[in-house]
Amino acid sequence: MSDNTKFDREFLRSALSLAAKSEVDHFLYICDTPIAPEDLRGKPARKKLVYAVTLEPLAQELLRKKLSALVIPAYDYSRTERVKVALVSALSQGAFKEGDLVLCMTGKVGRAPDTLMQMRIGGSLDDRLAIEGVKLGEEFNSQVVDALIQLALQIGQEGFEGHPIGTIITIGDHTSVLEKSRQLTINPFQGLSESERNVLDPKIRDAIKNFSVLDGAFVIREDGVVLSAGRYLSANDDTVKIPLGLGARHAASAGITSSTHCIALTVSQTSGAVRLFKGGNIVLELHQTARRT
Repeated sequence: MSDNTKFDREFLRSALSLAAKSEVDHFLYICDTPIAPEDLRGKPARKKLVYAVTLEPLAQELLRKKLSALVIPAYDYSRTERVKVALVSALSQGAFKEGDLVLCMTGKVGRAPDTLMQMRIGGSLDDRLAIEGVKLGEEFNSQVVDALIQLALQIGQEGFEGHPIGTIITIGDHTSVLEKSRQLTINPFQGLSESERNVLDPKIRDAIKNFSVLDGAFVIREDGVVLSAGRYLSANDDTVKIPLGLGARHAASAGITSSTHCIALTVSQTSGAVRLFKGGNIVLELHQTARRT
């Protein structure tokens, strides 16, 4: 066993010892290599363990072993961004609650975890971490919001046929959003039954990725039904200020969320970053370290 491997094992054991402390509510392990059974046997931390993995079959295997597991995208995030994405998924699925202290262990994709962070739900990890942004209100379906955040990350990372693209996805208060927007092109979802255009269906999420090349925004109902694509958001609010360097899409998202009760996901064509707007403000910001070409 190499010195590096020995140190990795010692680091993991130290993390498990910390996770066992009464102050810690959950141990979020963000890695596709499960912890060896002998390292977990008899450890109090096993009951607090939540895996965040990038492979659906691995998640199912862990669930069969009576372990908690969730799936996150396999993209090239920084360590802090991986923690953000995993926490957003866990929060949206109800795995954590307000006030919980979560010990998070992560590293680069394909490598042994090398970073340990603590996160108090409702507190702050750093100045840019806005996990509280997922607490959007009871009118929003957490499964729908989580699915669309993951979809927005895919669009930002993959683009379309190797070319970077940006888009806007509004969720909720659809009547007001439709009143404050107009159709730029033929609506590709018109004529489909509601059961055939819900974003909880993977085929519809694939369709949204393909239609992201269209100008304009997607309008989605609280329950995930896609009402329209290619909408021009005409809501304007001169009192809303967005950070310098953000363009027309972000201004449109700030404006529509300021003048209605919807939320809006904006994918930056320039960087692939995903920002979630509510009430005219950015409440969640996810950056990616690399884009697929």
